[in-house]
Amino acid sequence: MTAGDVPIVIVRCFAAAREAAGTAQVEVPGATVGAALAAAEARFGADFAAVLSRSQVWVNGEPAGLADGVIAGDEVAVLPPVSGGAG
Repeated sequence: MTAGDVPIVIVRCFAAAREAAGTAQVEVPGATVGAALAAAEARFGADFAAVLSRSQVWVNGEPAGLADGVIAGDEVAVLPPVSGGAG
């Protein structure tokens, strides 16, 4: 799937990112990780952007950077930091 020549990727949101987005996943256009996340930010707003700024991002189960390329169907996971644990 593509939007014109831009691939459509799946952004999966976990924990606080899912709460901020109001959904566990969304399909967005983007040729890079950064472009896909910018599309998700535009859709979900400032709360999602705030969570994203402190999150790790993985593509297809591997750590990724914003400049990394993606292809149609890739899964971009937003993994916020985890808190809590044993006291």
